[in-house]
Amino acid sequence: MKKSLAACLALVMCLSLAACGGNQETVEETPEVTEEPVTVRVAALKGPTAMGMVKLMSDSDTAAESGEETTGNTYEFTLAASADEVSPKLMQGELDIACVPANLASVLYNRTEGGIVTLAVNTLGVLYIVENGNSVQSMADLAGKTIVASGKGSTPEYALRYLLSENGIDPDTGVTIDWKSEHSECVAALASGSATIAMLPQPFVTVAQTQLPDLRVALDLTEEWDALDNGSALLTGVVVARADFVEEHPAAVEQFLTSYAESVEWVNDNTADAAQLIGDYGIVDAAVAEKALPYCNIVCITGTEMMDKLSGYLSVLWEQDEASVGGAMPNDDFYYGA
Repeated sequence: MKKSLAACLALVMCLSLAACGGNQETVEETPEVTEEPVTVRVAALKGPTAMGMVKLMSDSDTAAESGEETTGNTYEFTLAASADEVSPKLMQGELDIACVPANLASVLYNRTEGGIVTLAVNTLGVLYIVENGNSVQSMADLAGKTIVASGKGSTPEYALRYLLSENGIDPDTGVTIDWKSEHSECVAALASGSATIAMLPQPFVTVAQTQLPDLRVALDLTEEWDALDNGSALLTGVVVARADFVEEHPAAVEQFLTSYAESVEWVNDNTADAAQLIGDYGIVDAAVAEKALPYCNIVCITGTEMMDKLSGYLSVLWEQDEASVGGAMPNDDFYYGA
């Protein structure tokens, strides 16, 4: 009886060991599936969006120059003067990720029938009314004036029109807006004396002040927006990606967002060093960048917070002019990770 019991126990142990061995072998034969590293083609505009990305650009270039192997993304960066240079390449698949004006992201989403996804808010309000004089102390004082500005058809135009309207000024008849193709043209108009009032974003406010020491910031449009207490926030820029790229390379997108957030944090915490890099990449002069960075409101806001801020801002624009967001408010699939 004892011998029979011992034999049975031995058989059970042998079977158990065999089963464990079989399980281990099965695990070894099923390696973890990982995404292959990809080269991500990224575009940013010469301004706060590129300024926040400069550490990521520098790290990427350093790795490429050293020839060191990497298990993560590699990048190809393009710096553009205006969103008009970026949008066609993004829609044609020549770019994977791009920094664009906040409302343009919605326009592109509608134009591509959901082919664009927003990854992050990267710049809060950076728009200012500057004046070479003292006649403008409030939005109401802009009535009857001429304002040189750049950004027609994107965030600057719609933000200015909204704020003028909310302050009792018809943006079509109550003020003259002289649209230029680039911010640098506005600075040139101020410097030549052909204009005395301009709407400029940072860092171009600082650029203008280096040429015109008496130029003053008359109005902070972020403060003017907040004073309306409409439950939204003034946004300037966002990071978008092609939806098919996000679907095909989810790990690459997550790694980009992590690296980009780290770059933004470093830029905000290391103003002098960041300014030097910004100058080295020809975004703006290093001395200008160092003065402007504290006023550029560079951020990396993702997920639900991104959706709340961006949807609130787009709603304000949509109520003002449906065309400003591409004719319709985006669906939830427009907001990555929300």
